[in-house]
Amino acid sequence: MIIQFKQPLNQAVVQSLLQQLKEEHHHGMLVANHLVIFDADELTLNERQKSVISEVIHTQPRYVLGSRVFHPEDTIVKTPHNKIGGHNFTVMAGPCSVENEAMIQDLAVQVKAAGATVLRGGAFKPRTSPYDFQGLGETGLSYLRKAADATGLDVITEVMSPEQIPMMLPYTDIFQIGARNMQNFALLKAVGQTNKPVALKRGLAATVDEMLNAAEYIASQGNLQIILIERGIRSFDDKYSRNVLDVGAIPILQKLSHYPVLVDPSHAAGHADLVPIYGQAGVAAGAQGMIVEVHQNPSQAWSDAAQQLTPGTFKQMVVTTAKIHDLLVADQAAKN
Repeated sequence: MIIQFKQPLNQAVVQSLLQQLKEEHHHGMLVANHLVIFDADELTLNERQKSVISEVIHTQPRYVLGSRVFHPEDTIVKTPHNKIGGHNFTVMAGPCSVENEAMIQDLAVQVKAAGATVLRGGAFKPRTSPYDFQGLGETGLSYLRKAADATGLDVITEVMSPEQIPMMLPYTDIFQIGARNMQNFALLKAVGQTNKPVALKRGLAATVDEMLNAAEYIASQGNLQIILIERGIRSFDDKYSRNVLDVGAIPILQKLSHYPVLVDPSHAAGHADLVPIYGQAGVAAGAQGMIVEVHQNPSQAWSDAAQQLTPGTFKQMVVTTAKIHDLLVADQAAKN
């Protein structure tokens, strides 16, 4: 059940209710003026408690903390250089893998000049084959952090296990959970116990509900600074594109959840010539930003060479998608 309190909060009454939950062995979480009680559908309330409550909701989705029922307003995820969500348009860009210090320093300058405010790059790579390049590890993270600090960018990079989190904390501003780890529940709980924002990518064949329940594992540990990323789902036809970009999932996720939703056209398309088109489609569907793979010499990239854009193509893509986003925001403002 969800209890919505009148504002301003009567702290004395709210604390008495929290103490009551503890004594009755119920588990709950207070966020702003909403209290969610995970293990009870009914609660005995006295008159004083009732007087400070505006609404009690007895039915809600399983992913209650991520739902609009619990948190009607958009969540704005804050990082040192960004506010992600709402009407903001956030562009994350960089190579699939950090290959050496010089390349990531050069790319950081180029993607920032093109409009990116977050530098992406993999230091740990979950590859289909164990013989493929697995990343530079902590050395790659240090290169990524140094390049981002020199250019005033935030860092997003993938974490693959709970054990990596303490080591990665000084290097990243956003933990990325890859598609293959969307239901790695131990990892989701572990990043939920940090104070770092988490970008959760949709699994290869995950439903919308499965994705939102995966996000709930993070939120249940106290971390609601979550970004959802639609990156395409696997289909029976992968001859012409890597995955099927489910643009319809973007407005659905925004309708059901208060988290920012970004699009990853690189992993959806799998082919560089399709990436800008997929990005435009995702932003036209309402995505509040993009995460795009960019490389100085894509054909020479150590991983995912086929889908990485040159800095020049990426710059053109940002110009077009930003115009689409601004048009949608203006249209929404006119309607309101």
